[in-house]
Amino acid sequence: MLHIGVIGLGVISRFYVAALVRSSQARLAAVCDVREPALAPWRGVVPCHTDHRAMMAAERLDGVIVTTPNDTHAEVCRDVLAAGLPVCVEKPLATSLADGEELARQARSAGLVLFTAFHRRHNAAVRRLAEEVRAGPPVESVTVRYWERIEDHVGTDGWYLDPARCGGGCVADNGPNAIDLARVFLGDLRLGELSVGRDERGVDRRAAVVLTAATGAVAHLDLDWSYPGECKEVEVALADGSRRCADMLAGHRAFKGSLWHEYTGVLADFLGALRTGGDCGRSGLAALEFVDSVYRAEAPRMGVG
Repeated sequence: MLHIGVIGLGVISRFYVAALVRSSQARLAAVCDVREPALAPWRGVVPCHTDHRAMMAAERLDGVIVTTPNDTHAEVCRDVLAAGLPVCVEKPLATSLADGEELARQARSAGLVLFTAFHRRHNAAVRRLAEEVRAGPPVESVTVRYWERIEDHVGTDGWYLDPARCGGGCVADNGPNAIDLARVFLGDLRLGELSVGRDERGVDRRAAVVLTAATGAVAHLDLDWSYPGECKEVEVALADGSRRCADMLAGHRAFKGSLWHEYTGVLADFLGALRTGGDCGRSGLAALEFVDSVYRAEAPRMGVG
């Protein structure tokens, strides 16, 4: 049985904890948060800490899950790797490409797993679509629609609405999941045309991005932080003229209902990486490279640089 610690008890942590409770291979061994109210429900259940370094020093852990605010990912992951422990971190790996590259080097040097969680690739509808597509005609295009009103999703984690802490707006927040989904179907992608819409504060709330695969297939990523509702879907156009779609929310009536099974998949993949010594940051870096390239490509159009 693997002993896993969780650093950060915000909105997403409950899905990891539920996956750990259901797991036959791992258990929740300790939790950490700087906020005492977040720790209160865990007092007397598992060891509780307000400092992640103290948690790692005091507890016998086989791995750590990091679900703290985005702007702390690099620092916390750096500490976890320095402690000799593998880490699963919520996307994004870091808020800057330079920090992500540094973490990847650190993980490779230490021979440790640096695993970035992309929960949407574990969505049951996405997995079914991927299996269908693999057995069919070549893919001509993939469209990922990631629409939501971000204010409805942040809960008590208000840092999402601070670009300095989130790493940006919809491109930084929803972009990593969207590009990861496109890569599930098309592999590596090259940035093409893009359009970014910003609000009066300069935060990117809408983005339409076109990318191209080595096969010539095209990916369209449509991101919206101001959509009155929620739409998360992948549409694939095949060479025979047919189209197939995966609605990631279908069958999940509860708000964020699909995340329960998706994070079961994330945990299973992380535990698999612990056994095999897999991911040292490549998938997390690919998403960061996408975010960085979009913001860099947009900068000249805004008169920046």
